[in-house]
Amino acid sequence: MRTGIWAAAALVALAPCRGASPDWALGPFARPAGVNPVIVPKRDSVFECPVRRSPVHWEALHTFNPAAVVRNGRIYVLYRAEDDSGSKQLGSHTSRLGLAESTDGMHFERRPAPVFGPAEDDQKSREWPGGCEDPRLVETEDGGYVLTYTQWNGTIWRAASATSRDLVHWTKHGPLFGTAAGGKYSNLAYKSAGIVTRVAGNRLVAAKIRGRYWMYWGEGHIHLASSADLAAWQPLEDSHGALVDVLGPRTGHFDSDFPEVGPPAILTSKGIVLVYNGKNAANGDRALAAGAYAAGQALFAADHPERLLDRLEQPFFQPSEPFERSGQYAAGTTFTEGLVLFHDRWFLYYGCADSFVGAAVAAGAGLRE
Repeated sequence: MRTGIWAAAALVALAPCRGASPDWALGPFARPAGVNPVIVPKRDSVFECPVRRSPVHWEALHTFNPAAVVRNGRIYVLYRAEDDSGSKQLGSHTSRLGLAESTDGMHFERRPAPVFGPAEDDQKSREWPGGCEDPRLVETEDGGYVLTYTQWNGTIWRAASATSRDLVHWTKHGPLFGTAAGGKYSNLAYKSAGIVTRVAGNRLVAAKIRGRYWMYWGEGHIHLASSADLAAWQPLEDSHGALVDVLGPRTGHFDSDFPEVGPPAILTSKGIVLVYNGKNAANGDRALAAGAYAAGQALFAADHPERLLDRLEQPFFQPSEPFERSGQYAAGTTFTEGLVLFHDRWFLYYGCADSFVGAAVAAGAGLRE
């Protein structure tokens, strides 16, 4: 097996991209040849579930929807893993988060047990039996980590947060908007939250804008929230107390059914670049299957994260390979959730058909501080 950043990315297949992208957009991204999918299910991975109190094949069925971060010269990926419990249909298994690390971004060593999942703790009622899904991950200025993820108990889903110093041991903090506006959002079903970051050397760290941290969140319509401390989040509301929509669906486009937040957004000299996932409606983009997920990009004002400046008309990344159009979501999925800057390249990690983890690479020059 060849190792090293350049060997792993030496032969690539360009990701489909229709039309030229503006200068603010990331990419184009290419799939390195011969390595995808980079993480696949393992039936022999077993751990003692603290809730079931019995051995569980925790990543036997599907491994997908990954977050990513660079730490100590390696790329670490937190990925969603589904066990073989429940009925054989979407959303019916228990999800936990596995941790994998790589020196080249393409070949990964995985821990034998999940590092995050439902347990006998104060979040059990929100996370059991569905589990912990779809992570996004950011680093803090002091080298800590903030994880946003979806809690699914089989009835309602909510975005929640947790913190860590080492990516292995985590402290859960519960739903992101649990105390916001006097409990106004306590019964809201919401998911997909990514905190705005900035490039600091070879790191992407949580960024302050006008003295606060910001986070894009939601599916169907994308919303915004802010925080003074990365812990207590307040959704952005209009003068009538309604949530502000910053990005919505577009008829006839790849995001015609709805957009959904992808990896944590990045503050650049051009503005805030948000990579997001678009679900295609039956009467949407005719080049995509109905229900397929493809990836787009939107640009927001650097000093006003709610102000949309531009948006790609076409997806910059879409299902094209067999492993992206098979598995448990055959309509096709390139569901982006992890994005890191590593050796002057962007590494994009994505879920393939709700079954595998894929990776793509793009040039990353020009964004360093």
